[in-house]
Amino acid sequence: MLSVSSSPRDRRYTVLVSDDDPGVRRGLLLMLRARGYTVSGYTTGSALLADPRAREADCVILDYRMPDIDGLTLLDHLRRQGWRGGAILISGFYDEDLEQRARAAGFDQVIPKPVIGRAVLEALRQAVGDVARRALTRRQPMALTVGGQ
Repeated sequence: MLSVSSSPRDRRYTVLVSDDDPGVRRGLLLMLRARGYTVSGYTTGSALLADPRAREADCVILDYRMPDIDGLTLLDHLRRQGWRGGAILISGFYDEDLEQRARAAGFDQVIPKPVIGRAVLEALRQAVGDVARRALTRRQPMALTVGGQ
């Protein structure tokens, strides 16, 4: 899924956006494409889950309230399938309770709507950076020092 290179600029990260609001979805897709991300958009959470490419994505941006499935449940389904990428939740129904539940569910960031581009880009940068660091840590063998040497 994620190949770690010397710099985040050396590869194009894949981001999937699921939001039932066409304006929000389109705006995010245009902004992310313009910044060099490979992006796909979905009108429903079920459509994202049905796409085999979802398992290869580096990060997802999920709306909290969608007609078929909420963002927390959608991330749970992805995690159960073994997906370990970064996750950002966006919501027009933001409060501290949602923030806590989203963090407990594994979201890296929670951004209230209306979505501000700068906030999304910063959250995405952090989320893919965290994914890259976790992948690098899993690949590097740990050094064991015996006898204080």
